[in-house]
Amino acid sequence: MGVTDAHLTDDRAGALDEFVDAGYHGEMGWMAQTTERRKNPRTLWPDAQSVIMLGCNYGPDHDPLDSLKQRASGNVSVYARGRDYHDVLKGRLKQIASRLAARTGWQVKVFVDTAPLMEKPLAAAAGIGWQGKHTNLVSRDYGSWLFLGAIVTNGTLEKDTPSIDSCGSCTACLDICPTNAFPAPYKLDARRCISYLTIEFSGHIPRPFRQSMGNRIFGCDDCLAVCPWNKFAAASAELKFASRTETDMPSLNWLLSLDELTFRTAFAGSPVRRAGYIKMMRNCLIAAGNSGDKDHVTAISCYLAHPDARLRAMAVWALGELLPAEQVLTFQSDTESDADVAAEWAAIMAADI
Repeated sequence: MGVTDAHLTDDRAGALDEFVDAGYHGEMGWMAQTTERRKNPRTLWPDAQSVIMLGCNYGPDHDPLDSLKQRASGNVSVYARGRDYHDVLKGRLKQIASRLAARTGWQVKVFVDTAPLMEKPLAAAAGIGWQGKHTNLVSRDYGSWLFLGAIVTNGTLEKDTPSIDSCGSCTACLDICPTNAFPAPYKLDARRCISYLTIEFSGHIPRPFRQSMGNRIFGCDDCLAVCPWNKFAAASAELKFASRTETDMPSLNWLLSLDELTFRTAFAGSPVRRAGYIKMMRNCLIAAGNSGDKDHVTAISCYLAHPDARLRAMAVWALGELLPAEQVLTFQSDTESDADVAAEWAAIMAADI
């Protein structure tokens, strides 16, 4: 944990403006709508004086890059393999905040991604870590694997010393990104980021990014996993963050067999449910197309008649990745009129796959 005051420096606020002005936030319109509020915690609560930032280790017990090799399975980001961290952290923060309030008489408010707070800059100001070139927080003790939560109070606490950027000349996180989502160090274009594309983006994933997604169906750990500071990290001892059967490299054929009800049931209490059924099946179809495994053809072809055009289009694309064009065309419907799906059929016919 660390403490800072309820204020962000001008350079932190300016970086947010640059991010939004460049359009790097993509479909996340709420970021543009809340930009001014994010710059200053006192906009949320005028009486705020101090912010207590707390980090919780969720370090994996394996190298996340190894999961990329299991092409017949769906790869879920490490942070989402266990219980939803929002629920776990918020309960703990409420306990700590209530004790603080009882001892001091101060008012307190608790936040875990539930308000427009800039948690990473606040954590850096509080000395927990620094924002690395991949824009995520890096800790000397926990590497890149920290969940963050905040307790805001109207009481005044002594500030901790801000962390010093210790990335040096290293560019490992930038170099490994499969979609070149970093236009420069410390700058992220979310529109190219696999985490954004698989979780936040609701549209038809652009063709240039699909093969780069590999077997990633929810999030991406590459820029975190490759950070050299992870050599000091330890696997999390929190059992609630341990992988569940449904999120621990599940079979793509099983995932594609789910209907919306079974999806919601299987991922109850998991962050994966946040993406929703349509986006998750879209991601799974892309992963199946990238698998190189023709055993997925039957499961994929079931989506050619799905009511949602995004899934029909991705089924066409996935088949085109696994089968010769002439064989894919035997699945073609003569009544398809949706533009996205028609474009995928046209690409097959043009051998542009």
